[in-house]
Amino acid sequence: MAQTKRTIKKYPNRRLYDTEISSYITLEEVRQLVLDNEDFEVRDAKTGEDLTRSVLLQIISEHEDKGQPMLSPQLLSQIIRFYGDSLQGFMGPYLERSLQVFLDQQNQFRSQLNSLMGQTPWNTLNDLTERNLAAFQALQRGLMDTAAKVMPTPAAPSRSGKKSG
Repeated sequence: MAQTKRTIKKYPNRRLYDTEISSYITLEEVRQLVLDNEDFEVRDAKTGEDLTRSVLLQIISEHEDKGQPMLSPQLLSQIIRFYGDSLQGFMGPYLERSLQVFLDQQNQFRSQLNSLMGQTPWNTLNDLTERNLAAFQALQRGLMDTAAKVMPTPAAPSRSGKKSG
């Protein structure tokens, strides 16, 4: 059975309706669909026009306004300059290929890093913490053993429970 694209309808009131789950969703939930590699499209509820690109651009715009932006004003200006240029048709595919090369290199780097470490960085940190804890516990046992040899043992209390004197 061929998997179909998930359809999200955008209504004039700017609300987004996910037809797969029969519920309204937020832009953040659409972003999560992207992160989950879900295949979806956003369509105008009235006209059926494809609004996927404009919704994705809206998500990018909102994330650019928060925290650390990825797209500098210089980069955005350069992209704007390509609109209407004779090379406009080449720019989109070029950026897509460049980003794919970057992602491939990132995956290769992660793979090499994991093989160097033998595991994920989190597991390495956990192992290091466990080794440090074991070393600290061994040090404590050594100190306690040494202290027990050096310190005289206290006299045992009398069984009568009465104090002498």
